[in-house]
Amino acid sequence: MERLFLILAGINGFLAVALGAFGAHGLRSSLASAADGTRRLEVWELAAHYQLAHAVALGLVAYLCTRSPGAVASAAGYLFVAGIVLFSGSLYALAFTGVKVLGAITPIGGLCFLAGWVAVIWAATKL
Repeated sequence: MERLFLILAGINGFLAVALGAFGAHGLRSSLASAADGTRRLEVWELAAHYQLAHAVALGLVAYLCTRSPGAVASAAGYLFVAGIVLFSGSLYALAFTGVKVLGAITPIGGLCFLAGWVAVIWAATKL
């Protein structure tokens, strides 16, 4: 499992930096004319921030998998991946399209992040 989570950490770290740069350079100019462009850009940056933070968290999960193998450490990793897809993914889509209903998915991703951190704590108690 640790190999999988290290690979996912690298992929998500790369994507967070690339998408953050796209937001800062490519998306900024296209959203400049939109009435809510500034807010949508802030949403994009928040998505990149959380994706990058949880890419690092996946590295922590990989370490936990080596020290505390089992379902709890693995669950933390899968919850972080789900959180990235649901939280950051919905925010990227909302910022890019302006479709506000996509924001309804975001809290589910946030709950995945929270549950992932609870699983990290639980796995750490088993060390």
